[in-house]
Amino acid sequence: MTPSPRLRRLGATVVALGLATTLAACGSDDPTSAPDDVASGEKIVVGSFAFPESEILGEIYAQALEAKDFDVDTKFNIGPRQQTIPALQDGSINLIPEYNGNLLAYYDEDYTERSTEEVDGALGDAIAKDKLRVLDSAEAEDKDAYVVTSDTAEANDLTAIGDLKALEPFKLGANPQFGELGYGIPGLDSVYGVADVEFVPIEDFGGPDTVKALVDDSVQVADIYTTSPALVAENLVVLEDPENLISSQNIVPLVSDAAYTDELADVLNAVSAELTTDDLIALRDRVEGDEKASAATAAEDWLKDKGLI
Repeated sequence: MTPSPRLRRLGATVVALGLATTLAACGSDDPTSAPDDVASGEKIVVGSFAFPESEILGEIYAQALEAKDFDVDTKFNIGPRQQTIPALQDGSINLIPEYNGNLLAYYDEDYTERSTEEVDGALGDAIAKDKLRVLDSAEAEDKDAYVVTSDTAEANDLTAIGDLKALEPFKLGANPQFGELGYGIPGLDSVYGVADVEFVPIEDFGGPDTVKALVDDSVQVADIYTTSPALVAENLVVLEDPENLISSQNIVPLVSDAAYTDELADVLNAVSAELTTDDLIALRDRVEGDEKASAATAAEDWLKDKGLI
């Protein structure tokens, strides 16, 4: 019996580590690294980065396209952009969920655009030379955020980053690089005038140790990503950023020119039109939390709930 497309995708996930090694060895000047039907765009091969959220998004894209009779395969858990961009160029994959700000930074580390519109506007020109294009950005973002507990927010009337002046002096917990990043401690001072801050480096990049330090009041503010399930589980408050200190990181489909069609764009733009940050939190919680749902199951349920399949 021929396995279903969904089972083929699950099998692809199992062998993803081996594929990652193969993809890493592929150069952008090696047109023989992908089968003809993939390189020509006849088959859509959806890739992902090597973390759960990206695989969930990859499944959403793959299943949405499959429901519209596209020939789809998947190669998940590839690795960082140093591997995914060459894979897109040589045809090993031809579609991947991306983050608009980080993708722009890959091409221009000194970029100054901050809003979704500004970043998307600059991104199109930046990636065109690699024969890539982005489709519509989703409302959903996964980016750094200044986060406090609900008790701290209520006691000090905190809704936006600038309100932290009312909390000074305080301790801020974040990854070690945050002490030097433009949207970290220096930007907190230069953009919002919040300067009386003791920086506490925490190595897990907004993970359980950072959350625990915040909840235990070892730090009063923390850098936690906006799709972390801990935001809901611990009733944490993401402070608004009206000055766009932190650039946009909207979810956006990145597709090779060879694979692009108007029909493909219509399907993926419909996904982006429905996808919110709250959706990503809930999807991650299902996959990474106690339920341990598969990325395929969580994606399918979300697509059905939104009427997309």
